[in-house]
Amino acid sequence: MVFASLEFLLLFLPAFMLVYALVPNRGRNPVLLIGSWLFYGWLSPAFLLLHIVLTALGWVGGLLVVRTQQQSRQRLHLLAALITINVLVLCWYKYANILAATFNELLTSYGALPYDWQKVALPAGLSFIVLQVISYLVDVHRKVVPVERSFSNFATYLAMFGHSIAGPIIRYDWVRAELRQRYFNALNFALGARRFMIGLSMKVLVADSLSPLVTVAFGVDQPSFMDAWIGCLAYSLQLFFDFAGYSAMAIGLGLMLGFHFPENFNHPYWARNIQDFWRRWHISLSSWLRDYLYIGLGGNRFGTWKTYRNLFLIMAIGGLWHGGDSWNYVLWGAAHGIALGIDRAWSRNGLPDLPAPLAHLITLLFVCLAWTLFRAPDFASALAMYAGQFGLQGWALGDALATTLRLSHGIAAGLGVLCLLLPLYQGRAEQRFGQLWLFRAVGALWPILGFLLSFALIASRETVPFLYFQF
Repeated sequence: MVFASLEFLLLFLPAFMLVYALVPNRGRNPVLLIGSWLFYGWLSPAFLLLHIVLTALGWVGGLLVVRTQQQSRQRLHLLAALITINVLVLCWYKYANILAATFNELLTSYGALPYDWQKVALPAGLSFIVLQVISYLVDVHRKVVPVERSFSNFATYLAMFGHSIAGPIIRYDWVRAELRQRYFNALNFALGARRFMIGLSMKVLVADSLSPLVTVAFGVDQPSFMDAWIGCLAYSLQLFFDFAGYSAMAIGLGLMLGFHFPENFNHPYWARNIQDFWRRWHISLSSWLRDYLYIGLGGNRFGTWKTYRNLFLIMAIGGLWHGGDSWNYVLWGAAHGIALGIDRAWSRNGLPDLPAPLAHLITLLFVCLAWTLFRAPDFASALAMYAGQFGLQGWALGDALATTLRLSHGIAAGLGVLCLLLPLYQGRAEQRFGQLWLFRAVGALWPILGFLLSFALIASRETVPFLYFQF
């Protein structure tokens, strides 16, 4: 069950919101917890059990951390052990398959028979839950937050179905006060519902419409220049509108329930350099990597070369976190780590700033080329796409993509580009047309119209999972 499905929109969400609205304030955390566990149980009862075990481990671990002396070696060892357990659980479910596949490739390359391996299924949301548990334990150790003594409150924090499947990565400190007291009222509900409808429109109207085109483009053996760039640009739009759409839906659901989650995207494709891009893209992850890995490794406190090493390592680890079915993710993260190092060296050595349009173009070009590596199923496929992008395999549109292209793909891509461009002109438009009733009416009603159209499309075709469910 995903947000963009009839089961969620017609069954789960209305039933849950009705019960949530009817119970008094003190009963809303238990309702949210039970509802979230039912949501996970719908996906898989076994995954629900794992989620509850990790929740109990995080809650008990926090209590044990505060019971030991703050600067003692025992406390550091306890914290390290708790983090290690969470990381090992994540590694087993996320990386066992790729390690087994790599091992079998080595065996077959030497003429041996491959090992019979049964694939391990990745529980939905496990990557995000583990990061939240680790951030909570570290923050308790650092005394950034007080330990949560109520199991119900801590379990509710981890289980909230609105964001736990694919982010944003919510820190306990951000919701601690609202776990105890929040305002469930008509204004929050209306604002949250509007944000949810916008996110659903982003997902269904743009991302899902481009999905078949991207699948075909990245499945061509020898893509031409047109094939490769159409596929790359379509995927760049698909990934943004899929993930930013989910984040908008999660933020909207949170607001409907009385929680205020921070933004996870801030117009990332308008970044002027790669550092600026990571301040705008998946903000909750980039800030998590900074606060719990980069600073933990020493940040920029121990000299120039260690700073560059830390930048490279955290981005390579961030790439590894994204997926366990291909080593391409590590290479993608490493590429961004190198780019961050180059950007830092450029600015620290007094080199002149590039003109803004050129800086935007170079940053966007690098990001899109890196997305090619991110999306390709393996390194050989990525090399084939790069060969196409540089014109080494012909220039004309290939037959596979020519037979796949539809008017709907152009409409979806145009709608996506329009949404990316609107922030540049929104201020001028509001100054010029803000007083016109028609302009205000369109601004108020378009999320409803987008939601209705999205609902019709969901009802008429198969559900397309969110891309970040696989991470």
